[in-house]
Amino acid sequence: MALDEKILDQLAAHLENCQLKREDTPKVTDTYPDMSWDDAYAVQDRILASKLAKGSQIAGYKAGLTSHAKMKQMGVTDPVFGFLVSEYIVPEGGEVKVSDLIHPKVEPEICFVTRTELKGPGCSIATVLAASDVVLPGIEVIDSRYRDFKFDLKSVVADNTSAARFVVGGRAVDARSVDLRTTGVVLEKNGEVVALGAGAAVLGHPAAAVAMLVNHLGRRGKSLPAGSLVLSGGITEAVAVQAGDNVTLRVQGMGSVSVRFT
Repeated sequence: MALDEKILDQLAAHLENCQLKREDTPKVTDTYPDMSWDDAYAVQDRILASKLAKGSQIAGYKAGLTSHAKMKQMGVTDPVFGFLVSEYIVPEGGEVKVSDLIHPKVEPEICFVTRTELKGPGCSIATVLAASDVVLPGIEVIDSRYRDFKFDLKSVVADNTSAARFVVGGRAVDARSVDLRTTGVVLEKNGEVVALGAGAAVLGHPAAAVAMLVNHLGRRGKSLPAGSLVLSGGITEAVAVQAGDNVTLRVQGMGSVSVRFT
């Protein structure tokens, strides 16, 4: 790693405080341009450890920047991975207080629930589908702590890939019973369609994002436990929201899920 332990501790505390206090910040690589990938994930690990120490529980995992639309929107070229904790959970049809966030946006996702443990390296789409229990619709609320949503990949990894809130719902279906590549999604805001897409927008197949997550964990000596929830990444570009907005995601064959912003 390029950065020493003290700096990593300071960066983790700073980014978590930005999240908790709803304050934005310039991206961390402005100050530490030599930050390595290991450094970035070490900062993320420290944020997770802090949240667990305060009583949160791991609620799942997420892949970010997995669609070509999102990569183009954010000016990046590779997916990133982060964690979900219990404080991020929003019940289906529940509300998110905009005042608790900095500049929220929503993304439509296909979520996986695993049936058996997954280990990398060498995890593939077929491996993920064989180990998955169900898939279902999900809306992720992202909220980068970086000013004006401007960041590079290492900075966003350190910031836990902009994770903020998420809601899952609709109708869970067997992961092997549908062609997730051609599964269509419609994202609506206040009754108007604001984004359209299909599962293939996520790396050609949403399960590819889960496989990449598993292989990423494998390189770090970890695995994806049985029963894990994984948000496989935004199928379309992220859509900004504000107080008063009602967002609904409709996924072909899986029903719908919604969330309100107040």
